[in-house]
Amino acid sequence: MAPSFPKPRRHHAAIDLFAIKSHVPAMEAAKSLFSYRKHWAHRFGIAPFLPMSRAEMDELGWDQCDVILVTGDAYVDHPSFGMAIIGRLLESQGFRVGIISQPDWQSAEPFKALGRPALYFGVTGGNMDSMVNRYTADRRVRRDDNYTAGGEGGKRPDRSTIVYAQRCREAYKDVPIMLGGIESSLRRIAHYDYWSDKVRRSILVDAKADILLYGNAERAVVEVTHRLAKGDKASDLDDVRGVALLKSGTPEGWTEVAADDIESSDEGARASNTQTVIRLPSYEQVSADPETYARASRVLHRESNPGNARGLVQRHGDHDVWLTPPPIPLTTPEMDGVYDLPYARGPHPVYDGAKIPAWDMIKTSVTIMRGCFGGCSFCSITEHEGRIIQNRSEESILKEIETVRDKVEGFTGIISDIGGPTANMYRMACKDERTEALCRRPSCVYPGICPNLNTSHEALIGLYRKAREIPGIKKVMVASGVRYDLAVESPTYIKELVTHHVGGYLKIAPEHTEHGPLTKMMKPGIGTYDRFKTMFDAATKAAGKKYFLIPYFIAAHPGTEDEDMMNLAIWLKRNSYRADQVQTFLPSPMALATAMYHSGKNPLKAVRRGVSEDVSTIKGLKQRRLHKAFLRYHDAENWPLLREALKNMGRADLIGPGKKHLIPNWQPAGTGNKGGEGKRLGVKHKMQTFTTKGNYPKGLK
Repeated sequence: MAPSFPKPRRHHAAIDLFAIKSHVPAMEAAKSLFSYRKHWAHRFGIAPFLPMSRAEMDELGWDQCDVILVTGDAYVDHPSFGMAIIGRLLESQGFRVGIISQPDWQSAEPFKALGRPALYFGVTGGNMDSMVNRYTADRRVRRDDNYTAGGEGGKRPDRSTIVYAQRCREAYKDVPIMLGGIESSLRRIAHYDYWSDKVRRSILVDAKADILLYGNAERAVVEVTHRLAKGDKASDLDDVRGVALLKSGTPEGWTEVAADDIESSDEGARASNTQTVIRLPSYEQVSADPETYARASRVLHRESNPGNARGLVQRHGDHDVWLTPPPIPLTTPEMDGVYDLPYARGPHPVYDGAKIPAWDMIKTSVTIMRGCFGGCSFCSITEHEGRIIQNRSEESILKEIETVRDKVEGFTGIISDIGGPTANMYRMACKDERTEALCRRPSCVYPGICPNLNTSHEALIGLYRKAREIPGIKKVMVASGVRYDLAVESPTYIKELVTHHVGGYLKIAPEHTEHGPLTKMMKPGIGTYDRFKTMFDAATKAAGKKYFLIPYFIAAHPGTEDEDMMNLAIWLKRNSYRADQVQTFLPSPMALATAMYHSGKNPLKAVRRGVSEDVSTIKGLKQRRLHKAFLRYHDAENWPLLREALKNMGRADLIGPGKKHLIPNWQPAGTGNKGGEGKRLGVKHKMQTFTTKGNYPKGLK
């Protein structure tokens, strides 16, 4: 059965693309995640850990794995690690799942360690994009890897999903290959790649895989695996939501709408047929023309609501990359089921107790929800996890806290974090399901909080109070970032947060102070931060505490001028704040800000010849260093660079010895020679050299 797409509606040309609504009912129901008939292999029961060797398979009585997951991370059997969630979920469906973790990619032999899988290889780079994992925003090699035993770097190749898929194909050429995880999810269409400074093809094409599952993908992986077990081919699964496939053309019965026509008076589609797919500009077009790239990005983000999104298709040479609409979000009982699976809740014994930094960071934390309303242009959460919040039940969360208390070795009584991508979006949702299904806004909280959004914090406050009452729990911390424009809607929440759940400081992210960058970031104005700070400080004083806000800011974001960074630096000094770590904008695949960076156009507004809004971009190393230097105005190493810039900007009045000045006119002995971050040397700061030269399929450089 083909997916049902909304019927286009006629509109006037002046209407903004993101505001266009389609005739659709409230979001359709999906088949329950745990309602499938179990595969025959369920008789083997539950594995203490999913096997990583033939010896472990023998102990379980397996002659073969149904699915083998290949991952760039160390295997930790915990619901914060993707391979564990997918592996245990498939196990609950009756499938035998093995794991090949961080294999040596120099040959295909390590990919044969568990034998031939009966159904498919599932390939993922890990919890992070492999390039972000290995390189800084300035393309310097990171010396460590938080997802590796001992924190050791270099245990996965660059673009690991592509390399692993290639080796899987060499190992068993006739076994289907399924891509998943964030690396694949964010590279599912032609995308600008910061590391090579060019537009790359869909990762599905470059990996030569059979199918790609994007997002968290529980629904898709369960349906696809059951259908493959029944004999379906991967190429026939175009009715499954949340997948990407290769096709030779548009199937019969489908109506195509050109992306270029979307903002015309009738959206380019008068046909009554609801089987509608939007044709994005081809890979060849977007790679040759940055403005066309921005156009494709705008249309893709418009088609992101599961309630009304249509399928997308993009030509790559002789084939189409066909993307079905996003999956229907998990219900609370389904989320509970996923998090209540029989995880061992620790690293596989093969690591023999070696420290895995990512595990140490999350082993006493509890995830309560997924997704984010923010849609901040530089962030990839909404592209991967969606903008509709998926919640666990209170009962499931409290049960996990008890499990942490009872099973985590060395537990001290402190839950290190209770939250999600954003700590305070738990149980928030659109007030009306039909309105939610119609909406095409890119954010629920920008340029202001949508009046249709329920911003009540009552469910979260109730959860906090019950968590604190669990015997053996001394403290429940909130370490996830708080969305402060939502928090100010609930003074009670701020009071609760400050009184019980903050340990010295609280991370929040205003990102900037100036209007220009903030409008491109899709972030609230600094006045909202000031309002939150006032409420936070008042609650802190009332509680008899001494706490501090730790605001995060981004340097070199598209839309930021040198003057904007200067004004931010002045604000920081006026507020006696010194940033220790500096976050520089990193163009991640598919993000709207990345489209700005690459194209110099603003995809938040109409993108058409002669109409597109220009966006200033910061690409040169020297200018990026300068923007970082403004954030670290207090570091003497940056003062020579800042003096030069301020003089060139006609703001030499900010150089001097007084409080009204930004930086002094003198230089401490032995400082100022490194020129800030840009000229640091040593192992930690080596420039990138790719680890997989010569290992890519033809056409990959």
